[in-house]
Amino acid sequence: MKATAVVFGVLALFCGLAGALTADDTAKTVWSFEDDTLGEAAVGFKTEVGRWEVAELDGGKVLSQTAKNANSTFNVAFASDTRAKDLDLAVKMQARAGDIDQGGGLVWRVRDKNNYYLARYNPLEDNYRLCKVRNGKRTMLKNADIKATPGWHSLRVTMKGEHIECFLDGKKYLEVDDTTFPEAGLIGLWSKADAQSYFDDLTLLHRSTGWRKSRRAGSR
Repeated sequence: MKATAVVFGVLALFCGLAGALTADDTAKTVWSFEDDTLGEAAVGFKTEVGRWEVAELDGGKVLSQTAKNANSTFNVAFASDTRAKDLDLAVKMQARAGDIDQGGGLVWRVRDKNNYYLARYNPLEDNYRLCKVRNGKRTMLKNADIKATPGWHSLRVTMKGEHIECFLDGKKYLEVDDTTFPEAGLIGLWSKADAQSYFDDLTLLHRSTGWRKSRRAGSR
């Protein structure tokens, strides 16, 4: 029953997707981490910066970023076999700790650890931001001030061509056009400095052309 509820929840999340992708031309994968080994990296993920490992939480498993790095450090982990351009990408995130920074977010159209788009929520700063990281330098494209609340939050990004829209807990806050990264790339997760956070149910829906399936699709 628990797995069924999540599957229907994921389907509901993408009911409004028609404006971004068409249902008959998409592939979907969900990373739920339930079959992964506690204390180790998640299957199909490559840690570039930080310490990303599977942890137990509330009777289930999540992916946790546990490193406490310097203020200028971007902690990133990529789903290593993904390649997506036009996409709908979502994750559940819970900020656990951090004195310099908190929270984290999604990255997509990733070329490498220094080049990608980023949407991140920081409850320490009460904001949600859309950025691009180019040659390791982060540039903010849009900002929304949002009063922080505890617990889990859902982050979602859609991108078609050069148009990006970013949602937090089901509400659209950010929208912009940008051409910095026009090609398909990896997707992944991000945090900054000492932001220690939990991530779960990373969901990728995207155009199936050029798709290389990275791992089993699971739900908890």
